[in-house]
Amino acid sequence: MRRSSRVLGLAILVLCAIVLSIWWVALREDRHGLLTVSFLNIGQGDAIFIDAPSGRQALIDGGKGSAVVRELGKVIPWYDRSIDVVVGTHPDADHIGGLPDVLARYDVLTIIRSSVEDGGADQTAFLRAIDAEKSARALIAERGQIIDLGEGAYLEILFPDRPLPSVETNTGSIVARLVYGDTAFMLTGDAPQAIEEYLVSLDGSNLKSDVLKAGHHGSRTSSALSFVGYVAPSYAVFSRGCDNSYGHPHKEVVELLARFGIPTLDTCANGRVTFVSDGNTVFRK
Repeated sequence: MRRSSRVLGLAILVLCAIVLSIWWVALREDRHGLLTVSFLNIGQGDAIFIDAPSGRQALIDGGKGSAVVRELGKVIPWYDRSIDVVVGTHPDADHIGGLPDVLARYDVLTIIRSSVEDGGADQTAFLRAIDAEKSARALIAERGQIIDLGEGAYLEILFPDRPLPSVETNTGSIVARLVYGDTAFMLTGDAPQAIEEYLVSLDGSNLKSDVLKAGHHGSRTSSALSFVGYVAPSYAVFSRGCDNSYGHPHKEVVELLARFGIPTLDTCANGRVTFVSDGNTVFRK
């Protein structure tokens, strides 16, 4: 009798644990109409994780090495092994070097990459990883593409506006604008000032965004005066390593943003930088 009572009690405890787990997962999956954008702390490089109100997820770049997988483990629940969209903005190691590890660990539905062909080892590894994702849709980025993230959130590709297989890698970098309701995030990759100024000539006031990912980790080759003026962000983010040898962020860029009165955040100084949008306003988490 005692044995059967103990077995029954254990069964009830297990059942309660299962029910609680189901409720916990259900609550965790409800985004309450919020878009979350995290600039991951992966050292010198870019890795931007987007968690849309619909539950769809996107990763823009993956830094270099396996740091991105560790960081994703902090923003994606342990039971979730899928990412809807992965974007490699251009074939530099500090942007796509970690993406093969991501593709090996997560099931990815759509992979978007730059048309630049540099023939380097990192791009070769990335292309092989894409080929191994048999069920994924692989796209070359081109201006005008809209990646629907559900419930009104979407990524819009602003650049490149043509195939650019032979250009310098930064010049061919994907520039995208993440939009949710009346809020937006400008995600620039390593696009140089010439491309930023070109976008000003094409889009002008349509560039307005609440958050600007400062181009090329804060290099003086990016963040053109006119571009920053038209984007007119409430925040700017430097995605960079503390020990980088490039002097990022450059003093000129820091001073330019200060002149505009734009607060800056830094993955070196602040660690992972996360913003939340309800479609009307953006605030830091």
